[in-house]
Amino acid sequence: MTLSTTARGIGLELPRHPSRLVPTVVAVIVGVVVLAAAAGLPIPWNDLGALPGQIAHYLTLMFADPNWEKLPQALFETWRSISMAWIGAIGCVIVSIPLGMLAANNVGPVWVRLPLRGVFAVIRAVPEVIIALLLLTVTGLTPFTGALALAIAGIGTQAKWVYETVESVQEGASEAVKAAGGNTAQVTRWALWPAAAPTLLSFALYRFEINIRTSAVLGLVGAGGIGSMLANYTNFREWDTVGMLLIVVVIATMLMDAVSGAIRRRIMRGPRVKAIVEPEKERADVAGTR
Repeated sequence: MTLSTTARGIGLELPRHPSRLVPTVVAVIVGVVVLAAAAGLPIPWNDLGALPGQIAHYLTLMFADPNWEKLPQALFETWRSISMAWIGAIGCVIVSIPLGMLAANNVGPVWVRLPLRGVFAVIRAVPEVIIALLLLTVTGLTPFTGALALAIAGIGTQAKWVYETVESVQEGASEAVKAAGGNTAQVTRWALWPAAAPTLLSFALYRFEINIRTSAVLGLVGAGGIGSMLANYTNFREWDTVGMLLIVVVIATMLMDAVSGAIRRRIMRGPRVKAIVEPEKERADVAGTR
């Protein structure tokens, strides 16, 4: 006797099994698209077997005996990349926080929110490298071009984080300010901003981490910093110097990530609270040590 027969015998009817037709069709379509994309690319499939050996060969050229003679210049260019990332992050945050708050549903009117969100979406659709290439014709091959490109490119994502954070704030404080007669500006200042500020500051530091990685890429198109130095020595095929530069980039990025991550955790979690020792227990411990 099956389960369905038993259920019908007592007057119950089991629900039908969900159809697998739609997930199967979607999986087939995705598979066909992936295969068509792979078939349309000029990939030398016969050379894939030699790829691991070639990678090992170039890794040996780069890291077997790195050239440390260019280390002072590499450190200076790394500092320029970090400065470029920091200036870009500050410019991005200064612009994105007020505009992002105006784009929130509980702050700005609809005629302000929709255009701002449209602008943010357009900015997110343009990569940092494209923005840097457009700015090169105006500002030239300078680190300022990279900093400006990072600032402009980060506004789209950063502002999206801002208005989503503001919209997720609990409404208790906002209702209290409104009940006291506060207007929209006062609600934003005394209710929304104090609740969202730690998260927004954490996002600002995260933007700095992203900019550090992106600044190396912008250097490849002539925006300055360690990326420009890396591109030059790669073009000259000086692999021992390239290996040294990669080591510097990895170490500097890891250090900046560790410092920024520690600051972000401190902002989100607050300072550590030491355990309070009860007076009686403290006196007993002191008496026991005598």
